[in-house]
Amino acid sequence: MKAIIGTTLACAGLLTATAACSGSDSGGKSDGPVTVTVMTWETPETNTAIKKALEGFKDDNVKVQLVDTPSGGYGDKLASLTQAKKLPDLFWCGNDTEQQYTSQGLLVDWSKRVDSGDGGLKADDFVGSAMKNWKTSDGQMGGLPSLMNTYGVWYNADAFKAAGIPEPKSGWSWDDMYSAAGKLAGKNGAKYGLVADQLTSADAPFTMSMYAVSAGGAPFTDDVNHPTKAEIDGKYTEGVEKLAAAIKSGAVAPPGYDASNVPALFSGGKVPMMFGGQWLAAGFQTDKPKIKYGFAPFPQVTTPATLYDSVGICTPQYTANEDATYKVLSYLNTKVWDAVLPASPVAPPAYTPTQESYFGALTKAGQTTVVDTVKADLSAEKTVGVRFTTQWASQVGDLTTAMYQPILSGKKPVSDLQAYVGKINDLIKSQG
Repeated sequence: MKAIIGTTLACAGLLTATAACSGSDSGGKSDGPVTVTVMTWETPETNTAIKKALEGFKDDNVKVQLVDTPSGGYGDKLASLTQAKKLPDLFWCGNDTEQQYTSQGLLVDWSKRVDSGDGGLKADDFVGSAMKNWKTSDGQMGGLPSLMNTYGVWYNADAFKAAGIPEPKSGWSWDDMYSAAGKLAGKNGAKYGLVADQLTSADAPFTMSMYAVSAGGAPFTDDVNHPTKAEIDGKYTEGVEKLAAAIKSGAVAPPGYDASNVPALFSGGKVPMMFGGQWLAAGFQTDKPKIKYGFAPFPQVTTPATLYDSVGICTPQYTANEDATYKVLSYLNTKVWDAVLPASPVAPPAYTPTQESYFGALTKAGQTTVVDTVKADLSAEKTVGVRFTTQWASQVGDLTTAMYQPILSGKKPVSDLQAYVGKINDLIKSQG
């Protein structure tokens, strides 16, 4: 999943835009079943498992076809299929895509079906934060969340033991984290004690929102889908000051640090701590790093707080048969993950009745810290979104690069945070 998704759920694409993957051409004739096409961004191995699981779907009037998606370029392919009106009946999508496509009238609205419990899918059986974030301002749902992304701190238990530092655990503080990073920096080939791309990249302002809300302050924004304002109060500023100090001391990697190979460096013992998602567990389970490692919840000030994010499955408004498509969508959410996740536990399902297969697989593999942290994330009292899902989100990213990251690097004063948030509020107001 990519962060949102990560390595095992890395996007795949390069699909040839043919009629075979067109929702508008997927209707069955009077003498045959309806064909429902499905396109994912999963790895070939996971797609094989999904295809096998879909063989259990039994309906004489519906045939399911999993569309091949060779590795790479899923986003580009999705855009080209959207332009050509050749989208499959069911396609993997991020929350931002679902929000934007729904607002443009491009997707089928499933809200009434899931609210009524049609097909066995009941809204109350999904993770609450996911359902809330998949609804547009007028209550539409152009797709359904399928898998959750949870986040935390991966740590090298061997490095902590060698340095005489207690292992991270639920309830540890931001000061604990920065202190440990300082003691681990420069040891055993590790330049920095903590690599936290989510704290220093384009999504950094949202991640720091965890510090503010944990301390009883205001979140960075009131809503990632339909924001009316952005805000940086005293608690938020305090969090930024502590991060900037940790970067200046060399404990934490600065903005611009190449984080693309960090999981591999972590596995090799060269990165003692890193921010990351639960999806890394599946890769570690396969690759078996030589170090002893663990996964801890994000630190807190007072109240536990974490990031929330989910990916899902969407349907174009021109799908030939909504009933048939919804039957397959229901099967994907209620049955397929039970068959797929035991072999590749990449993420907890958003549909809670199927989560046990995920947690059971991790427990069997001895990934108990991952189980504990994911469960803690899913039940956290305070949650904040990972980024804006709006069409103008990239403009906020530009402002972050120009104004926020230099503050973290010490090139601009912390007082410039107010000018930064002011620019974002001007942008929000300009959208009407």
